[in-house]
Amino acid sequence: MNASEYSKIYEGNFVLITRIKNELENNGIIPIIKDEGESQRLAGYGSLNQGFQEIYVHEDELDKAIAIVEQVKAEMEA
Repeated sequence: MNASEYSKIYEGNFVLITRIKNELENNGIIPIIKDEGESQRLAGYGSLNQGFQEIYVHEDELDKAIAIVEQVKAEMEA
């Protein structure tokens, strides 16, 4: 993943990440989910941030993805 091509749009717990990921995919956006805790666990190290993930999208889809994230956050707060 080239840092200049992708931007982080959200970070949070597994439940919210899954909800946002599903909504992005329903709108034709394929996100990249980064889970440092799971990577550390699989490598045999302990992790303090289990269940904490980040969502990245391609720069071309950034504006649309941010709008979707804001919509999902508003729905979750309602």
